[in-house]
Amino acid sequence: MTSQTTIDKTGPGGTAPSAPSDRSPASGLRGHPWFTLITVAVGVMMVALDGTIVAIANPAIQSDLKASFADVQWITNGYFLALAVSLITAGKLGDRFGHRQTFLIGVVGFAGASGAIGLSDSIALVVTFRVLQGLFGALLMPAALGLLRATFPAEKLNMAIGIWGMVIGASTAGGPILGGVLVEHVNWQSVFFINVPVGILAVALGVVILLDHRAALGRSPENGYSAPRSFDILGIALLSAAMFCLVWALIKAPEWGWGAGTTWTFVLASVVGFALFAFWETKVKEPLIPPALFRSVPLSAGVVLMVLMAIAFMGGLFFVTFYLQNVHGMGPIDAGLHLLPLTGMMIVGSPLAGAMITKLGPRVPLAGGMAAVAVAMFGMSTLDAGTGSGLMSLWFALLGLGLAPVMVGATEVIVGNAPMELSGVAGGLQQAAMQIGGSLGTAVLGAVMASKVDSDLAGNWKDAGLPELTPTQLDQASEAVQVGVPPVAKGTPEAIVAKITDVAHDTFVSGMSLASLVAAGVAVVAVLVALLTKRGENAEAGAGVGHI
Repeated sequence: MTSQTTIDKTGPGGTAPSAPSDRSPASGLRGHPWFTLITVAVGVMMVALDGTIVAIANPAIQSDLKASFADVQWITNGYFLALAVSLITAGKLGDRFGHRQTFLIGVVGFAGASGAIGLSDSIALVVTFRVLQGLFGALLMPAALGLLRATFPAEKLNMAIGIWGMVIGASTAGGPILGGVLVEHVNWQSVFFINVPVGILAVALGVVILLDHRAALGRSPENGYSAPRSFDILGIALLSAAMFCLVWALIKAPEWGWGAGTTWTFVLASVVGFALFAFWETKVKEPLIPPALFRSVPLSAGVVLMVLMAIAFMGGLFFVTFYLQNVHGMGPIDAGLHLLPLTGMMIVGSPLAGAMITKLGPRVPLAGGMAAVAVAMFGMSTLDAGTGSGLMSLWFALLGLGLAPVMVGATEVIVGNAPMELSGVAGGLQQAAMQIGGSLGTAVLGAVMASKVDSDLAGNWKDAGLPELTPTQLDQASEAVQVGVPPVAKGTPEAIVAKITDVAHDTFVSGMSLASLVAAGVAVVAVLVALLTKRGENAEAGAGVGHI
């Protein structure tokens, strides 16, 4: 492996040098730091919003397109997986060809894919265009951060990144509410069509405001930056294959069986893929993820923390929407409003968490935040079909309060602990960790839910005195119950309908409770991981220096 040389970026007396000439204050709109922040925030908002807005639309999509439970999972998993696998590569594309161009291409492609989803009439097309959404979103996200770093002076960069992070947090949390309004008053297609005008606005602003910083990216290594000259194609292929095999095995295991040879073939293929990827990264000249990054224990802990947080959050949120709509019978808007405590606490808690992290460092706020997430997920495991809104709101609010410091502190922990010449890759890695965690969370907790429903449904059905089901009927009933829908045939007497509904809801809640307990366990592990984090050496002095 050809290692990258760490460049001394300090001036006389060990102080940080002044920003390079390409970072001089811009005149007018072009390159103006705060207008640049507004522009990239509009684009990033689309990507972050789509991560959760679809959760509210999933029941409507499933019903309209007659999709299976696994199909609905892939609406989320396909998006997150494509986004996660492509982020590091997309960051290098921005370094090579310019973040402005990469950002604009990402916005156009993301908006176009969104419009195509709205026009789709099959679940296969929806999933296909969701994957394209993820690929274009991957171009957009690291380019946005790269533009901020190239535009803002060092002393104001942390504030800009903090606002950027708040936009992501608020959009992620606000997705279910906006999704509820659109699904209930328009249709599920509008959840995707809304990205088209937002994308047009982002492109218009980008053409007028964003400044191309490729001149800064072309500096020689002697000036502190070595531009990428090649791309790790084999590394990309190995990581993509390994992730696909892992998630596919987790999703299909309830159907194939956890002890089936097919399931473990995919698991083994995933392990082999990750091992080959890790080996190859030590040999290739310009690796997709430089192994040198992981020599920092705090940085590695930050990446693991992001994965664990996303598993608990995204995986748990996937079931909450079905619980509110199919078990409690809420409409999409009402379901979104019931998640308002989660949204509100993430928005309110983000600036408070930022101030706390600045004062205390990341370790205590991150550990405390994940502890709150663990308690909230444990509380959610106690929910049942008759739980009132007040108790639900308590656990949702605590979840939002716990997530805020993790969202805000991730950039400082991961990027701040990376060498400056690798900070762009570290920024992409931070986003990739969250997206991979979200994909794994949906798959892992979905597998837990499916297994619990499969194991409990037949017994609960028999205990209720309902007519015995054939194996085929039981499989069909189990698939419906996994999303909280009672498997009631037309013409069934009302007394029997009531019994089936009780069995379906009780079985669904038992599955959701087990999944929530697993999420709580993941959050407890994340508390321990958070204790390994610390403020990065590059978090302050290095933030505004160098190629980004």
